[in-house]
Amino acid sequence: MPNEPNPPVEAAVPAASLQHEQATRLPLQRLFRALTMKQRERVSAFTLAELLVSVGVLVLLTLLATQLLNNAATIMTLGHRQMDADSQARELFDRMAIDFAQMIRRSDVDYYLKSSTTANDCRLCNRQRGNDQIAFYSTVPGWSAITGAQQGPVSIIGYRINVSGTTLSNRLERLGEALVWNGATSDTRSDGRPASVIFWAPLNPWANLTTNPFDIIGRDVFRFEYYYLLKNGDLSSTPWYATSSVRGMQDVSAIIVDVAVIDSKSRVLLSNSDIAGLAEDLADYSGQAPGGSLAGWRATLDGNMTLPRPALSSVRLYERSFYLSSASLGSP
Repeated sequence: MPNEPNPPVEAAVPAASLQHEQATRLPLQRLFRALTMKQRERVSAFTLAELLVSVGVLVLLTLLATQLLNNAATIMTLGHRQMDADSQARELFDRMAIDFAQMIRRSDVDYYLKSSTTANDCRLCNRQRGNDQIAFYSTVPGWSAITGAQQGPVSIIGYRINVSGTTLSNRLERLGEALVWNGATSDTRSDGRPASVIFWAPLNPWANLTTNPFDIIGRDVFRFEYYYLLKNGDLSSTPWYATSSVRGMQDVSAIIVDVAVIDSKSRVLLSNSDIAGLAEDLADYSGQAPGGSLAGWRATLDGNMTLPRPALSSVRLYERSFYLSSASLGSP
């Protein structure tokens, strides 16, 4: 085989130079790329100061959100408590409106009322200190152990604060005892007393009664006060202005009722004795204008430094006027 000619020296020199340049350029490119990546990483990362600021802002936002949620929960709780008290007072006043509207206004029946003096036709009328009591005859249904044709349309209706010292204490209760027709004196109630309406007999509904005719009408009502709007325009704690006699409530235009309500969750902060003492601190009516009694009660509650403030701030006060109907069973 013939020998191939060797390449010229001039051609080999550029090739060697190119290979040397490529060998030198590749490590430099790799180093440049590595440096560029590190710079990029350094530019995109957070410094320690930035991290501390970010964490501080996050903590602050969390605290603000928690505070807002707590405030919203507190407002909702207070709102629910007020709605419960409003609902209870509304139900109580609606029941009273029915009872008062159908009150028997006759001069030959007795009443159990508050009055500064005792009248000849209201032997048990007297000044009532603290929580008031009221009882009268009304043509509304009531509880009775006697059934049949002898049961009449008349009931004894009464309102008072329970003071038994039990779990029912310091709650407003309603008496609704149905009676039989007048003259059926041979029939007796469950306690042995006559079950008929006996005209001219003193009405003492709280004596010798069983618990059957009683219902808790205001489970959170602990203060009950009332006074009269007379037909001559005067406000009075006595149900007359012409003569010292009730005369079938002929001088009375309306009965104005004030109540104080404390919701069940706030009630647990107070004992029965605390609630009874608080009721005594709320002054009796003494000639104030409409709403004046409630203003005095609110000032007393705000000035009380003995009982827990959350319980006192939850007490709601209400007042309503019940105008008496002119309709009655007539006069004797």
